[in-house]
Amino acid sequence: MMTATAEPIVGPSQTRAQVMNRRRVKRILKHAGLLILTLFMLYPLLWMLGASFKPTAEIFTNMGLFPQQPTVANYPAGWDGLEYGFELYFWNSLVIVVLAVVGNLVACSLAAFAIARINFRARRFVLAVVMVTLMLPYHVVLIPQYVIFSWLGWLNTFLPIVVPKFLGTDAFFIFLMVQFIRGLPCELDEAARIDGCGPYRIYFRIILPLTLPALATTAIFTFIWTWNDFFTQLIYLTTPTTWTVSLALQSFLDATGQSSFGPLFAMSVLAVGPVLGFFFAGQKYLVEGIATTGVKG
Repeated sequence: MMTATAEPIVGPSQTRAQVMNRRRVKRILKHAGLLILTLFMLYPLLWMLGASFKPTAEIFTNMGLFPQQPTVANYPAGWDGLEYGFELYFWNSLVIVVLAVVGNLVACSLAAFAIARINFRARRFVLAVVMVTLMLPYHVVLIPQYVIFSWLGWLNTFLPIVVPKFLGTDAFFIFLMVQFIRGLPCELDEAARIDGCGPYRIYFRIILPLTLPALATTAIFTFIWTWNDFFTQLIYLTTPTTWTVSLALQSFLDATGQSSFGPLFAMSVLAVGPVLGFFFAGQKYLVEGIATTGVKG
Protein backbone atom coordinates (compact mmCIF):
# COMPACT_ATOMS: atom_id res chain seq x y z
CA MET A 1 0.00 0.00 0.00
CA MET A 2 1.46 3.31 -1.12
CA THR A 3 1.22 6.36 1.13
CA ALA A 4 1.36 9.88 -0.21
CA THR A 5 4.30 11.89 1.07
CA ALA A 6 3.22 15.02 2.90
CA GLU A 7 4.49 18.29 1.41
CA PRO A 8 6.43 20.54 3.76
CA ILE A 9 4.31 23.27 5.23
CA VAL A 10 5.69 26.76 4.50
CA GLY A 11 5.24 28.97 7.52
CA PRO A 12 4.44 32.67 7.46
CA SER A 13 7.98 33.59 8.51
CA GLN A 14 9.53 31.57 5.69
CA THR A 15 7.14 33.11 3.14
CA ARG A 16 7.95 36.58 4.39
CA ALA A 17 11.66 35.83 4.13
CA GLN A 18 11.27 34.64 0.56
CA VAL A 19 9.36 37.78 -0.37
CA MET A 20 12.02 39.96 1.23
CA ASN A 21 14.76 38.10 -0.63
CA ARG A 22 12.99 38.58 -3.94
CA ARG A 23 12.56 42.28 -3.27
CA ARG A 24 16.21 42.56 -2.28
CA VAL A 25 17.34 40.84 -5.47
CA LYS A 26 15.10 43.07 -7.59
CA ARG A 27 16.41 46.14 -5.82
CA ILE A 28 20.03 45.09 -6.40
CA LEU A 29 19.37 44.38 -10.07
CA LYS A 30 17.58 47.71 -10.46
CA HIS A 31 20.44 49.67 -8.89
CA ALA A 32 23.01 47.73 -10.93
CA GLY A 33 21.13 48.57 -14.13
CA LEU A 34 20.89 52.24 -13.17
CA LEU A 35 24.61 52.30 -12.32
CA ILE A 36 25.51 50.82 -15.70
CA LEU A 37 23.24 53.31 -17.47
CA THR A 38 24.78 56.18 -15.47
CA LEU A 39 28.32 55.12 -16.41
CA PHE A 40 27.24 54.82 -20.03
CA MET A 41 25.85 58.37 -20.00
CA LEU A 42 28.87 59.77 -18.14
CA TYR A 43 31.42 58.09 -20.38
CA PRO A 44 31.89 61.12 -22.71
CA LEU A 45 32.47 63.38 -19.71
CA LEU A 46 34.89 60.91 -18.12
CA TRP A 47 36.72 60.51 -21.44
CA MET A 48 37.05 64.29 -21.76
CA LEU A 49 38.42 64.47 -18.22
CA GLY A 50 40.98 61.77 -19.01
CA ALA A 51 41.89 63.40 -22.34
CA SER A 52 42.67 66.67 -20.56
CA PHE A 53 45.61 64.90 -18.86
CA LYS A 54 46.93 63.28 -22.05
CA PRO A 55 49.53 64.71 -24.41
CA THR A 56 47.98 65.87 -27.66
CA ALA A 57 49.60 63.03 -29.61
CA GLU A 58 48.06 60.44 -27.27
CA ILE A 59 44.47 61.72 -27.25
CA PHE A 60 43.32 59.94 -30.41
CA THR A 61 45.72 57.01 -30.23
CA ASN A 62 44.75 55.97 -26.70
CA MET A 63 40.96 55.81 -26.54
CA GLY A 64 40.93 54.59 -22.95
CA LEU A 65 39.88 56.68 -20.00
CA PHE A 66 43.29 56.71 -18.32
CA PRO A 67 46.34 58.40 -19.86
CA GLN A 68 49.53 56.39 -20.34
CA GLN A 69 51.71 59.47 -19.80
CA PRO A 70 49.71 61.81 -17.53
CA THR A 71 50.47 65.51 -17.78
CA VAL A 72 48.92 68.71 -16.42
CA ALA A 73 50.56 70.91 -19.05
CA ASN A 74 47.29 71.22 -20.97
CA TYR A 75 45.71 73.37 -18.25
CA PRO A 76 48.25 76.23 -18.17
CA ALA A 77 48.62 75.95 -21.96
CA GLY A 78 44.88 76.34 -22.41
CA TRP A 79 44.48 79.07 -19.79
CA ASP A 80 47.10 81.29 -21.46
CA GLY A 81 46.90 79.85 -24.97
CA LEU A 82 44.68 82.51 -26.55
CA GLU A 83 45.13 86.22 -27.08
CA TYR A 84 43.66 87.00 -23.68
CA GLY A 85 43.71 84.94 -20.51
CA PHE A 86 40.81 82.57 -19.98
CA GLU A 87 39.78 84.49 -16.88
CA LEU A 88 38.42 87.21 -19.20
CA TYR A 89 36.16 84.72 -21.00
CA PHE A 90 34.94 83.26 -17.72
CA TRP A 91 34.17 86.74 -16.45
CA ASN A 92 32.24 87.64 -19.62
CA SER A 93 30.20 84.43 -19.38
CA LEU A 94 29.52 85.04 -15.69
CA VAL A 95 28.28 88.59 -16.31
CA ILE A 96 25.95 87.48 -19.11
CA VAL A 97 24.63 84.51 -17.13
CA VAL A 98 23.94 86.48 -13.93
CA LEU A 99 22.09 89.22 -15.81
CA ALA A 100 20.13 86.65 -17.82
CA VAL A 101 19.09 84.78 -14.67
CA VAL A 102 18.01 87.98 -12.90
CA GLY A 103 16.13 89.16 -16.00
CA ASN A 104 14.22 85.92 -16.43
CA LEU A 105 13.34 85.68 -12.74
CA VAL A 106 11.96 89.22 -12.63
CA ALA A 107 10.23 89.47 -16.00
CA CYS A 108 8.85 85.94 -16.26
CA SER A 109 7.54 85.87 -12.70
CA LEU A 110 5.79 89.25 -13.15
CA ALA A 111 4.24 88.15 -16.45
CA ALA A 112 3.15 84.82 -14.98
CA PHE A 113 1.60 86.55 -11.94
CA ALA A 114 -0.37 88.91 -14.18
CA ILE A 115 -1.68 86.07 -16.35
CA ALA A 116 -2.49 83.71 -13.49
CA ARG A 117 -3.85 86.11 -10.85
CA ILE A 118 -4.95 89.44 -12.37
CA ASN A 119 -8.33 89.31 -14.07
CA PHE A 120 -8.08 91.51 -17.17
CA ARG A 121 -9.94 91.19 -20.45
CA ALA A 122 -7.07 90.06 -22.72
CA ARG A 123 -5.61 87.55 -20.27
CA ARG A 124 -6.43 84.45 -22.33
CA PHE A 125 -5.25 86.12 -25.52
CA VAL A 126 -1.91 87.04 -23.93
CA LEU A 127 -1.44 83.48 -22.71
CA ALA A 128 -2.28 82.19 -26.20
CA VAL A 129 0.34 84.50 -27.72
CA VAL A 130 2.89 83.26 -25.20
CA MET A 131 2.10 79.65 -26.11
CA VAL A 132 2.37 80.39 -29.84
CA THR A 133 5.85 81.84 -29.39
CA LEU A 134 6.93 78.50 -27.95
CA MET A 135 6.39 76.96 -31.39
CA LEU A 136 8.17 79.78 -33.25
CA PRO A 137 11.73 78.81 -34.33
CA TYR A 138 14.43 81.18 -33.14
CA HIS A 139 15.87 81.48 -36.66
CA VAL A 140 12.64 83.13 -37.86
CA VAL A 141 13.19 86.20 -35.66
CA LEU A 142 17.00 86.20 -35.86
CA ILE A 143 17.35 88.60 -38.81
CA PRO A 144 14.72 91.15 -37.60
CA GLN A 145 16.31 91.15 -34.15
CA TYR A 146 19.78 91.60 -35.65
CA VAL A 147 18.57 94.58 -37.71
CA ILE A 148 16.96 96.18 -34.63
CA PHE A 149 20.05 95.69 -32.46
CA SER A 150 22.27 97.00 -35.25
CA TRP A 151 20.10 100.11 -35.53
CA LEU A 152 20.38 100.60 -31.76
CA GLY A 153 24.16 100.23 -31.92
CA TRP A 154 24.20 97.22 -29.60
CA LEU A 155 26.29 94.89 -31.75
CA ASN A 156 29.47 93.54 -30.14
CA THR A 157 28.04 94.18 -26.66
CA PHE A 158 26.21 92.06 -24.10
CA LEU A 159 22.97 94.03 -24.54
CA PRO A 160 21.39 91.92 -27.36
CA ILE A 161 21.81 88.82 -25.18
CA VAL A 162 20.79 90.31 -21.83
CA VAL A 163 18.13 92.96 -22.50
CA PRO A 164 15.52 90.54 -24.01
CA LYS A 165 15.63 88.56 -20.76
CA PHE A 166 14.27 91.59 -18.90
CA LEU A 167 11.38 91.84 -21.38
CA GLY A 168 9.92 88.38 -20.72
CA THR A 169 10.87 86.79 -24.03
CA ASP A 170 11.33 83.24 -22.69
CA ALA A 171 7.81 81.90 -23.03
CA PHE A 172 8.72 78.51 -21.58
CA PHE A 173 9.47 79.96 -18.15
CA ILE A 174 6.36 82.16 -18.21
CA PHE A 175 4.21 79.10 -18.89
CA LEU A 176 6.07 77.15 -16.19
CA MET A 177 5.36 79.81 -13.57
CA VAL A 178 1.76 80.29 -14.71
CA GLN A 179 1.12 76.61 -14.11
CA PHE A 180 2.77 76.77 -10.70
CA ILE A 181 0.94 79.93 -9.56
CA ARG A 182 -2.40 78.49 -10.67
CA GLY A 183 -1.84 75.66 -8.22
CA LEU A 184 -1.62 78.07 -5.28
CA PRO A 185 -4.88 78.70 -3.35
CA CYS A 186 -6.64 81.88 -4.45
CA GLU A 187 -7.84 82.33 -0.86
CA LEU A 188 -4.36 83.63 -0.03
CA ASP A 189 -4.84 86.56 -2.41
CA GLU A 190 -8.33 87.27 -1.08
CA ALA A 191 -7.07 87.31 2.51
CA ALA A 192 -4.28 89.69 1.50
CA ARG A 193 -6.74 92.04 -0.23
CA ILE A 194 -8.88 92.11 2.91
CA ASP A 195 -5.75 93.23 4.80
CA GLY A 196 -5.28 96.05 2.29
CA CYS A 197 -2.63 94.55 0.03
CA GLY A 198 -2.49 95.59 -3.61
CA PRO A 199 -1.21 93.49 -6.54
CA TYR A 200 2.43 94.37 -5.96
CA ARG A 201 2.35 93.54 -2.26
CA ILE A 202 0.57 90.25 -3.03
CA TYR A 203 3.26 89.49 -5.59
CA PHE A 204 6.18 90.26 -3.28
CA ARG A 205 4.74 89.07 0.06
CA ILE A 206 2.80 85.94 -1.00
CA ILE A 207 3.47 84.72 -4.52
CA LEU A 208 7.26 85.04 -4.67
CA PRO A 209 7.98 83.10 -1.43
CA LEU A 210 5.63 80.29 -2.47
CA THR A 211 7.02 79.99 -6.00
CA LEU A 212 10.60 79.33 -4.88
CA PRO A 213 10.76 75.88 -6.61
CA ALA A 214 9.58 77.35 -9.92
CA LEU A 215 12.01 80.26 -9.56
CA ALA A 216 14.86 77.84 -8.86
CA THR A 217 13.93 75.78 -11.91
CA THR A 218 13.95 78.92 -14.05
CA ALA A 219 17.30 80.02 -12.66
CA ILE A 220 18.95 76.64 -13.23
CA PHE A 221 17.72 76.23 -16.81
CA THR A 222 18.57 79.85 -17.65
CA PHE A 223 22.07 79.42 -16.24
CA ILE A 224 22.74 76.21 -18.16
CA TRP A 225 21.24 77.36 -21.47
CA THR A 226 22.95 80.77 -21.39
CA TRP A 227 26.32 79.38 -20.31
CA ASN A 228 26.27 76.76 -23.07
CA ASP A 229 24.83 79.08 -25.71
CA PHE A 230 27.07 79.38 -28.76
CA PHE A 231 24.93 80.50 -31.68
CA THR A 232 23.56 83.75 -30.22
CA GLN A 233 26.92 84.77 -28.79
CA LEU A 234 28.61 84.00 -32.11
CA ILE A 235 26.19 86.34 -33.91
CA TYR A 236 26.50 89.35 -31.61
CA LEU A 237 29.99 89.08 -30.02
CA THR A 238 32.69 89.63 -32.64
CA THR A 239 35.82 90.89 -30.87
CA PRO A 240 37.93 88.69 -28.54
CA THR A 241 37.44 91.07 -25.61
CA THR A 242 33.72 90.26 -25.57
CA TRP A 243 34.01 86.51 -26.13
CA THR A 244 32.50 84.05 -23.70
CA VAL A 245 33.78 80.61 -22.73
CA SER A 246 31.94 78.84 -25.54
CA LEU A 247 33.40 81.15 -28.18
CA ALA A 248 36.88 80.89 -26.67
CA LEU A 249 36.73 77.08 -26.75
CA GLN A 250 35.92 77.19 -30.45
CA SER A 251 39.11 79.17 -31.03
CA PHE A 252 41.23 76.12 -30.16
CA LEU A 253 39.95 74.43 -33.34
CA ASP A 254 41.73 75.31 -36.56
CA ALA A 255 40.45 74.40 -40.01
CA THR A 256 44.05 73.90 -41.21
CA GLY A 257 44.51 70.94 -38.86
CA GLN A 258 46.62 72.70 -36.22
CA SER A 259 44.04 72.25 -33.51
CA SER A 260 45.10 72.20 -29.85
CA PHE A 261 42.98 69.35 -28.55
CA GLY A 262 44.80 68.97 -25.23
CA PRO A 263 44.21 72.57 -24.08
CA LEU A 264 40.72 72.39 -25.60
CA PHE A 265 39.71 69.43 -23.42
CA ALA A 266 41.36 70.98 -20.37
CA MET A 267 39.40 74.22 -20.71
CA SER A 268 36.25 72.23 -21.50
CA VAL A 269 36.59 70.48 -18.13
CA LEU A 270 36.85 73.85 -16.40
CA ALA A 271 33.88 75.16 -18.39
CA VAL A 272 31.69 72.27 -17.22
CA GLY A 273 32.47 72.98 -13.57
CA PRO A 274 30.15 75.99 -13.02
CA VAL A 275 27.26 74.22 -14.76
CA LEU A 276 27.60 71.10 -12.62
CA GLY A 277 28.04 73.12 -9.45
CA PHE A 278 24.97 75.27 -10.09
CA PHE A 279 22.92 72.21 -11.04
CA PHE A 280 23.79 70.18 -7.95
CA ALA A 281 23.30 73.21 -5.69
CA GLY A 282 19.71 73.63 -6.89
CA GLN A 283 18.87 70.03 -7.75
CA LYS A 284 16.39 69.71 -4.88
CA TYR A 285 14.40 72.75 -5.99
CA LEU A 286 14.65 71.72 -9.65
CA VAL A 287 13.00 68.35 -9.05
CA GLU A 288 10.38 69.89 -6.76
CA GLY A 289 9.58 72.66 -9.24
CA ILE A 290 9.14 70.31 -12.20
CA ALA A 291 7.10 67.82 -10.17
CA THR A 292 4.72 70.33 -8.61
CA THR A 293 4.29 72.22 -11.86
CA GLY A 294 3.29 69.04 -13.66
CA VAL A 295 0.86 67.93 -10.95
CA LYS A 296 -0.84 71.29 -10.43
CA GLY A 297 -1.38 72.16 -14.08
